[in-house]
Amino acid sequence: MKRPYVICHMMASIDGRIDCAMTEQIGGNEYYEALEMLCIDTTIEGKTTAVNHYAEKEPFVPQDPTPVGREEFFKSHDAKSWEAVTDTHGTLRWPDDDTPDRICIVSQQASREYLNYLRERGISYIATGDNTIDLSRALSILQFEFGSERIGVVGGGHINGSFLREGLLDEVSMLYGAAIDGREGFCAAFDGIDIGHNHPYMLRLKSVSQMGNDSVWIRYNVKNQPA
Repeated sequence: MKRPYVICHMMASIDGRIDCAMTEQIGGNEYYEALEMLCIDTTIEGKTTAVNHYAEKEPFVPQDPTPVGREEFFKSHDAKSWEAVTDTHGTLRWPDDDTPDRICIVSQQASREYLNYLRERGISYIATGDNTIDLSRALSILQFEFGSERIGVVGGGHINGSFLREGLLDEVSMLYGAAIDGREGFCAAFDGIDIGHNHPYMLRLKSVSQMGNDSVWIRYNVKNQPA
């Protein structure tokens, strides 16, 4: 299935931790400078990251939870770039001042009431996948219906891990700040992969460069994907 080129772009401490409150202390604008250099036209991030930074804290609770039960999408307008969020069951509520170029990616278990809520607010959405989001189909819809050609998966660790597990990453872009986190239980750049998977995902070094005074930017191609 044809799909966009997908890059996972993250900033981490040198022990691979990605807690935003921590990474904000160890770098300046290097992360965003590198992201711009990657020529990304669409970012995708997970629900937890969205709740921490953009979405309302209180979830959307439908009066009628009947799932939409079919694949569909709604494109509210044309845009040169998009900011997508994965939200399997459709529970994120959005403030009035959120970006107009938001796309909510949900599964077909999301309620019709939630999709109507998004439409009424002029928020684009993609509903795909019976019980969980079909990431491959979502990428295809992003390309053919929203014009996305270079996608940046920007965290957290579980959504990064999902794209990796599904074989949907072409490149990994890691910016390492000059610090060690070391706290127990904090998410790594890639997380949530089944404990029974004991074979590493192999990469091929693409480039290494210094960013700012102390950060290192390392880019890899994922070996089972085209270079």
